[in-house]
Amino acid sequence: MICFAVLPGCASITTGQNQSVSVETPGCFAASCKLSNDKGTWFVSSTPGTVTVQRAYGDMLVACEKGEYKSVPVSVPSATKAMAFGNIIFGGVIGAAVDAGTGAAYDYPATIAVTLVCTGDPRIAQQGAPTAILPVAAPVSAVPASAPKPNAY
Repeated sequence: MICFAVLPGCASITTGQNQSVSVETPGCFAASCKLSNDKGTWFVSSTPGTVTVQRAYGDMLVACEKGEYKSVPVSVPSATKAMAFGNIIFGGVIGAAVDAGTGAAYDYPATIAVTLVCTGDPRIAQQGAPTAILPVAAPVSAVPASAPKPNAY
């Protein structure tokens, strides 16, 4: 019973509520990035760079820019740490609730890569936009403009 009183949040004690995250923009160095989740907002002044963020259950939204070039915001999901499940056994419901509430039970990837293209006209370029695969339509037969039009009755 003393174990439950002493260890009310194992993950918060061993790894804490904060985490160091590195942000990269391959091919576009020295970009600035904004990271945000439901616990706050953090900035990387120049990529590649590292910032300490507060862990949270929700996704981290990351957007980068360099001059007029801007990335499409990237949603980075958090993952539940294995230690959080052990906390239910050793810390009980109270310990698990503390870790879930503070964000200590969750982790983001150690490195986040954001697609940012720093060439071409930034007003035209789709910076890191996801591409959609569309179904191929059946070919349409072309009718020359000089061909007679069929009569409609």
